[in-house]
Amino acid sequence: MANPIFDKLMQPWLDSSAVFLKLQDGGLMSHAAFFRRVAQYANAVVSLGLRPGDRLAAQIEKSPQTLALYLGCVQAGVIFLPLNTAYTDAELSYFVEDSGARVLVCDATRQAGLQGVADACGAQLVTLNADGGGAMADLADQQASNAPVVDRQEDDIAALLYTSGTTGRSKGAMLTHKNLVSNAMILKDLWQFSADDMLLHALPVYHTHGLFVATFTTLAAGGGMIFLPKYDTDVICDLLPDATAMMGVPTFYTRLLGSARFDRDLVQNMRLFISGSAPLLAETHIRFEERTGHRILERYGMTETNMSTSNPYNGERRAGTVGFPLPGVEAKITDPATGAELPTGEIGVLEVRGDNVFKGYWNMPEKTKEELREDGFFITGDLVKKDEDGYFQIAGRGKDLIISGGFNIYPKEVEQVLDDQPHVLETAVIGVPHPDFGETVVAVVARKAGEEPDVTQMEAAIATDLARFKHPRKYIVVDALPRNTMGKVQKNALRQDYADLFA
Repeated sequence: MANPIFDKLMQPWLDSSAVFLKLQDGGLMSHAAFFRRVAQYANAVVSLGLRPGDRLAAQIEKSPQTLALYLGCVQAGVIFLPLNTAYTDAELSYFVEDSGARVLVCDATRQAGLQGVADACGAQLVTLNADGGGAMADLADQQASNAPVVDRQEDDIAALLYTSGTTGRSKGAMLTHKNLVSNAMILKDLWQFSADDMLLHALPVYHTHGLFVATFTTLAAGGGMIFLPKYDTDVICDLLPDATAMMGVPTFYTRLLGSARFDRDLVQNMRLFISGSAPLLAETHIRFEERTGHRILERYGMTETNMSTSNPYNGERRAGTVGFPLPGVEAKITDPATGAELPTGEIGVLEVRGDNVFKGYWNMPEKTKEELREDGFFITGDLVKKDEDGYFQIAGRGKDLIISGGFNIYPKEVEQVLDDQPHVLETAVIGVPHPDFGETVVAVVARKAGEEPDVTQMEAAIATDLARFKHPRKYIVVDALPRNTMGKVQKNALRQDYADLFA
């Protein structure tokens, strides 16, 4: 029997008494205790009637139970679908229906609203709360603390993560055992993680960064995590002396720099700060190094590939770049029109190939064929150039995707809500620079002739239909949107016009 994630990331530490999770309230959980809980969740998942290859969707708050549920799914051969806790009931309906999830796990506070979603999609609804309570936890309590390990192959799907796309429909990226294990083992070695490390983990666990990059790299090394439910600057400052490493989005680091408590003495036990999910400003790099003596290590990845490039652990961590391709990962820069590889110094589309690259998009064979070439190279859609020293630099995005505070926002989703509002002719939703979030959402609204859109009404509609992180921070009403000779709205021009809006 073989199960790559279990064999590589879990099996070596099943009996380890070393601390795996240190909680904000001071509670400790060893690897051995955690994996006994994982086994209980594996048995609970099976008792719900789920079989290998079935999907379990979960919109639950971050807690040790969340991780135990996910790894319980791995042990039982069930595909895990983590969902952003900010998603509305209407948004969840698409994910549950499209994935064919047979079970939907939610916090009890969402049960009333999501029961109808589950019923409509033919899924069982089970609760699991941040405090460790709920029907799923009760069910796990009744199970044995050892469980069979279901046979899985490297190419079997371990998780299904939905990501924004240019079609207007979210796409389910199929991540395999090989994708996740290979990336974790490479990052462990590249960033020199060991059993002595204690990672400060304040990231959400419903996307790649917190669930796979942070957690799986720690598991691969047999290390531990200070596992926080969310980011809080004061709490981070309280716990930094107990940590050796931290992974975060740029917003974490800008907020730390805003605290008078954050200084060299506070981070004297730290060996590594890592940033990703959004570009880190060169100014932040400089201020952080001046304040702490540490140079942040910036890397690049996306849902479909996990991590693809990284600045070096030993060597120059160059501001404004995302370093070099990871060992075993091939990267090339191509002409977006022809696909031909471009020479050093020219901007083109980044394509990557390796064991980290996903299997394809769930139920979207045509979209998979568009973005995943037959030779295995994935077309990221990001515009990149490589300098003479081999460092990769993200120059922009060929797609209109907005990344705010590490969250992906697809403009069309916001535009569709706004376009339906009274007195609105059309809208263009763009991302503009923001000192805290890296990028934030701005809605440019074209009015119908002689009419005036009601911004308050638009805000209310957005609040009803979309998660908070997708809400525009500014509404700008104009007579018309700029267009080129082909009639296409020039979002680049709008981004330039409003680039200093939050300066």
